[in-house]
Amino acid sequence: MTKTAHDANNPARPRHGTYLVVGIVAGVTAVSVAAVLLFAGILWPNRVLAAALPVRGVDVSSYQGRIDWPVLSRQGVDFAIIKATEGSGDEDERFEANWRDAKASGLIVGAYHFLSFDSSAERQAQNIFRTVPADAGTLPVTVDVELYGGYLSAPPSRERVQAVLDPLLDELEKHYGRPAILYATGTAYDRYLKGAYRDNPIWYRSVLLPPMIPDGRRWTFWQYSDRERLAGYDGDETYIDMDAFGGSRQALETLLQPTGQ
Repeated sequence: MTKTAHDANNPARPRHGTYLVVGIVAGVTAVSVAAVLLFAGILWPNRVLAAALPVRGVDVSSYQGRIDWPVLSRQGVDFAIIKATEGSGDEDERFEANWRDAKASGLIVGAYHFLSFDSSAERQAQNIFRTVPADAGTLPVTVDVELYGGYLSAPPSRERVQAVLDPLLDELEKHYGRPAILYATGTAYDRYLKGAYRDNPIWYRSVLLPPMIPDGRRWTFWQYSDRERLAGYDGDETYIDMDAFGGSRQALETLLQPTGQ
């Protein structure tokens, strides 16, 4: 096409639509890159906030394989909460070694139990008692309350969960001498714990943003990352969960079990 005199005096300008398309593409690209960095554990906003908290720890299970606790404990780790049991009969295959070796490395240790909605409180309590020593100077047992399996799409009622959870907590406090810690995802807390269990310290999972508990309650422990990489373990799981305590080392020590049972 031959350029006219009008065309020469009025050079073509980019249309606003072009800028919009470029902006959208750039935005989508930035979000995609951020998502990849988050998944890879490279970009993790909570790390900055958690770095200001003086007491931090890890939670582990057999997925981390064999753990070199002296190596792990030298990486800014003050405490370790170790998977012990699940439901009425399962015991984590690495619990005994992890418990012994983490204590020997000088860490404050605790154990956690994954709550089953399908087993009685009595049977789950007996599984915990068989597995977790009532050692002086250790954290109270944690009960992990979260949805799993088919319950992810069809959650049980609050009444059904509390029918198992409430008597289990009673049994744990009688046996170990301290109220159990309650771990929960945001969904589980909102469904099953909100507005109740005021005597039980809360361990809250919030790995993308700072924790904001629905009923305004203050958290005691905060799981701030599930994409950390530390030296000292060789399991199939590449990452390790990181946690913070909402106070000083001295405050953490006030939670410890005073005497062996």
